[in-house]
Amino acid sequence: MELKFNNKNTKVKQLADYIQRAISLNELMPGDKLSSINTMSRQHKISRDTVFKAFNELKARGLVESIHGKNYFVSNQIKNVLLILDEYTPFKDVLYNTLVSKLPTNYKIDLWFHQYNEHLFNNVVQESYGMYNKYLIMNYSNEMLAESLLKIDPKKLLLLDFGKFDKEGYSYICQDFDQGFYDALNDAKEDFRKYKKIVFLFDKRHKHPQSSKTFLVKFCLDNNFEFEIIDSFSSKTPVNEGTLYIVIKQTDVVEVIKRSKIDKLKVGKDFGLIGYNNNPFYEVIESGIASISIDWEEMGSLAADFVTNGERIACYLPTKIIQRNSY
Repeated sequence: MELKFNNKNTKVKQLADYIQRAISLNELMPGDKLSSINTMSRQHKISRDTVFKAFNELKARGLVESIHGKNYFVSNQIKNVLLILDEYTPFKDVLYNTLVSKLPTNYKIDLWFHQYNEHLFNNVVQESYGMYNKYLIMNYSNEMLAESLLKIDPKKLLLLDFGKFDKEGYSYICQDFDQGFYDALNDAKEDFRKYKKIVFLFDKRHKHPQSSKTFLVKFCLDNNFEFEIIDSFSSKTPVNEGTLYIVIKQTDVVEVIKRSKIDKLKVGKDFGLIGYNNNPFYEVIESGIASISIDWEEMGSLAADFVTNGERIACYLPTKIIQRNSY
């Protein structure tokens, strides 16, 4: 594959990426000697210093080794994995740490967060073509598969978390924000009956799938619960006694607890509180905050299996209520 330099990155990075791609595609094998600095310099019409810096970059990545700073060899073969997540949260940290702990040491993970920015997402994906042995990606939409992903070999791609679209031919580990959410609520409905009302706190700006609102309404109507969906919660919003709050944003969980102290109400006694997506700090806030969640550790473990054995996987992880003392 010919190397054509562009203005997107430095020549050092582009040369290092070019050699890394050759290693990932087994065009260069462990123990193979790289062309000399002088040869690379002439071949690609770049300075010797640029080649030298690119080789050092590859050494920093753990891809090559040098003898006496002159001869460079491909080190034990590194498997490169691209992990694209939507945004940082503590439960994504659980996913990442589990994945890292389950992979052999010769696997290198490049982690990106797309922050629901479609342009950023597509740029990262497009610049990654051919660079990685496996791609683990949280799509930026729950409703539609990004077109940029269509150019990745489906055997190398694992879709994570979102996936309310046709995934035929792809591997995926997703959660069901609709019926799975409904079923989790339904399993706890008798515990909910001590509350006069269910409030679903769902910031409309949040990227959590809006369809969860539909299934919250369905659950409440099916089981004769009074309910309300509210868009925001501030320090001026009172916490109402006898109300169960189901909260999407973790920062809103904190705001509800802070306000309850002003109103002199005790969580789990005077009102109920359930957060969405389990979080390690939910175990230590108050006497424990319940959550509706999939098992993020399981997602990380299954993703590691896909990376190492390459076998296709297609599953929705069960959504459950992790019961603590907050309802």
